[in-house]
Amino acid sequence: MSGRIEQAVARAVSSATDAADAYLRALEAIGRALGWEVAAAWEPEEDGEHLACSVIWKGDADAADFVAQTMSSHFVAGEGLPGEVWTAGHARWIVDAASDRRLPRREAAAVAGLHSAVAFPVRSERGVVGVIEGFCATATDPDAELLERLEVVGSQIGQLIERRRAERSGATAELRYRATVEASLDCVITMDHRGDVIEFNPAAERTFGYAGEEAVGREMAELIVPPELRERHREGLRRYLETGEPTLLGSRIEIEATRRDGSRFPVELTITRIDVPGDPVFTAHLRDITERLRIERDLRESRARLVKAADEARQRIERDLHDGSQQQLVSVAMTLQAAASAVESDPAVARELLEEASAELRSAIGELRELARGIHPAVLTEGGLDPALRGLATRSGMPATITAVPKDRFPAAVEAAAYFVAAEGMTNAARHAEASRVEVAVWRGDDALEVEVRDDGRGGASAEGGGLRGLADRVAALGGELEVRSPAGEGTILRAVIPCES
Repeated sequence: MSGRIEQAVARAVSSATDAADAYLRALEAIGRALGWEVAAAWEPEEDGEHLACSVIWKGDADAADFVAQTMSSHFVAGEGLPGEVWTAGHARWIVDAASDRRLPRREAAAVAGLHSAVAFPVRSERGVVGVIEGFCATATDPDAELLERLEVVGSQIGQLIERRRAERSGATAELRYRATVEASLDCVITMDHRGDVIEFNPAAERTFGYAGEEAVGREMAELIVPPELRERHREGLRRYLETGEPTLLGSRIEIEATRRDGSRFPVELTITRIDVPGDPVFTAHLRDITERLRIERDLRESRARLVKAADEARQRIERDLHDGSQQQLVSVAMTLQAAASAVESDPAVARELLEEASAELRSAIGELRELARGIHPAVLTEGGLDPALRGLATRSGMPATITAVPKDRFPAAVEAAAYFVAAEGMTNAARHAEASRVEVAVWRGDDALEVEVRDDGRGGASAEGGGLRGLADRVAALGGELEVRSPAGEGTILRAVIPCES
């Protein structure tokens, strides 16, 4: 009989879908073979200190209350029949479970008509991983040979269930890995030891232009590696297979890749070896870095332009001071010296010279104020955007209207950027656009200050132009954006969005 039990358990468990199903099938196979009415599988709970019933099988007996009590029971080591077997590691036989005072469920067993009880350990390489117990309707004496065979069956069940768990865990891990690869925004390409593609995820399909079924089976070098780098790729793979010494494995490098249409683009590449039995398998993770490199290039260029603009501004200020205010002040000093010399000899001449010096000094002060206003107007610092922009409109060389401007104050850098956007827009409208009017509106958006300068000129302005390009750099330095819409013959709209604190 014992051989038949082992065969029946093996057949039953072989078709199980998971560990719980395997236990249930094993319990039914043993129960029917031995004439049990109820069979239960007990496993340690997460705390490792208690046993709980994980699966139960019931035959034809009216044992609903006993089954319910079993399902809700928890035993510590040494408690009840499952706890005794868990602690001892050997099978136990109870002649009459309905009357044995050591058993917590004896009253429920008596009501259900259950008497003899048998329990045996479930073993695996990890030791005792569970207990199986069964009850029959008659009180019978222990059968030593059957207990020995049940311990063998317990080891068989333990190995089978551990295998099912491992398979289930592996299948779950495979599904999780597959879902991750499929959803990845990076290209994931796996190749075997021959260099042939065995996996090509959707991101790789979108990036390189091949369908997965087209890519799988083809040599990766021919598929995505630029022609001049293919032999180097093959040689690196041969060298690794021969020596086991990696050159690029685990490193992140920037290199070019080739699309189906032959176009080339920069990628960030990382190659790793997958830890699987048999011949080596490698996975490449690639990311198109075209946009990142463009942003980095634009950032370098904008920084260079800002430095150049700062140098040019400094040189202009030096030149304006030297050619303008400095010369006027020198002239004032010379006139004052001449007046001082004429005070006693010719008071009338001295008076004329002093008046001339006063006029020259007023002119120099006016020029200095105008120069300072171009650097950073004092009214902007003292009063904010409203008075600064209205003053700008008053001095404009053409009709200018401020249609909206907030009364609130903003960070100095934000106010300065908004002011110079308006100033540059007005200057372009007056000097280059052949416009008859210009309107400026400033308002607060979502965590940003927005500026719009609109004229009715001839259009055709470009953000790549000198003044507007420098303005775009100033706005970008604050994390903002400058947009220029200037279709020919339809005027120009200059719009800036400048982030600011809430």
